[in-house]
Amino acid sequence: MKILVTGATGYIGKRLIPLLLNEGHTVVCSVRDASRAHQFNNTKDELISVVESDFLKPKTLTTIPKDIDVAYYLIHSMSNSSTEFHSLEEQCAQNFKLFIETTTAKQVIYLSGITNDTKLSKHLLSRKNVETILQSNVYALTTFKAGIIVGSGSSSFEIIRDLVEKLPVMVAPKWLNTKTQPIAIRDVLHFLSRALGNEQLYRKSFDIFGPEILTYQEMLLEFSKIRGLKRYILTLPIMTPKLSSYWLYFVTSTSYKLAASLVHSMGIEIIGKSSNINKILNIQPISYKKAIKNAFEKIKQNSIVSSWKDSFISGRLQHKAHEYINVPTYGCFKDIKQHTITNPTKTLHKIWAIGGENGWYYGNFLWKLRGFFDLIFGGIGLRRGRTNPIELHVGDSLDFWRVIYADKKQKKLLLYAEMKLPGEAWLEFRIKDNTLHQTATFRPKGVAGRLYWYSAVPFHWFIFNGMISKLAK
Repeated sequence: MKILVTGATGYIGKRLIPLLLNEGHTVVCSVRDASRAHQFNNTKDELISVVESDFLKPKTLTTIPKDIDVAYYLIHSMSNSSTEFHSLEEQCAQNFKLFIETTTAKQVIYLSGITNDTKLSKHLLSRKNVETILQSNVYALTTFKAGIIVGSGSSSFEIIRDLVEKLPVMVAPKWLNTKTQPIAIRDVLHFLSRALGNEQLYRKSFDIFGPEILTYQEMLLEFSKIRGLKRYILTLPIMTPKLSSYWLYFVTSTSYKLAASLVHSMGIEIIGKSSNINKILNIQPISYKKAIKNAFEKIKQNSIVSSWKDSFISGRLQHKAHEYINVPTYGCFKDIKQHTITNPTKTLHKIWAIGGENGWYYGNFLWKLRGFFDLIFGGIGLRRGRTNPIELHVGDSLDFWRVIYADKKQKKLLLYAEMKLPGEAWLEFRIKDNTLHQTATFRPKGVAGRLYWYSAVPFHWFIFNGMISKLAK
């Protein structure tokens, strides 16, 4: 079958596409920014193609072929505004539906959230509204509704991991007693892939969930048990949603706005309705314990396929990465360093391994201090780290930077700052003629931006000189 996958560079899309290819399907990957689809662009597999399209801009959809059999709707709005989020999700779904109705597609498969509680968060209400919009008389809609998805790189897994591994004693909000039914990412992918062309599932909606009903507190304690850590949890009924959001924001790698969204969702029970879907697709969901163990196996093997941290919603960059490749020169401050190198291959390897647990090679204390201040002022700090310890690709998060260009053949890496700044900043590493070129560029915004740059000059001199020396050594 010829399959259209929207949201192909997202957490689910990146993992679903290899399964579809292994089954011999032809896959069309629809992405907003083709430069981020590196793992699909670089393949020689004739069964896969990448098209750049934005379902918020109907005129861009002409790039998508119309001779498709099935389409996956895996799109989520990138807006940080709750009001804008709802309207953009609605607009995107409407444009998708109108386009798919002009194709030969017989089925659309949509991954949503479990919406059985009488009181739903804005996020879940929007997901429910999208399902209503996607229903059509031209094609058959199959909807799978999942609760918390557990897997390496998933937001739920990373947040639980942060809480358990950082806090021996947790003073937590009362929503830790809310019940939910977590499901492993492996099982979600099985449901999505096995639903292809199955007429028993046409025009139907199914809740998909794991075998256990657990509270968030039980999930944290089970996680700590698997990790061999003793943890104590004290819940406070007086902790407000705002305080809860700040608690998640400061302890975990999530942004404040995402933390606030999660807090509202975590106060709602996510319990699925039983159906015969497991029997129809011959799937027996694994336990929460097994899902956690599987996630750590992937982490140990450095084989995390996708991570929520690499989504643009985890930082301030909201546009296509290539729009920032042309680093400005007018009205900018620059710190330019050059150093002769004797082993370009080794230096290139160091550049590609920079940040995260590897650190920045010099003045790591100052990098951490800058990350701490960024966190205090509502930024992301250094909490995101990096998904892979030795590989970098366009769109990847790297501490408080975003990779916007990465080409080992050209020996060039370009980063864009997502920290809180009175302006914009870029950091470039380039090797040419056995010389390492390191350039930090800052485009100030107003007087505050200029004051920021001049106040940071002594630290820049110390850090950037030390860093290039370590990279070139």
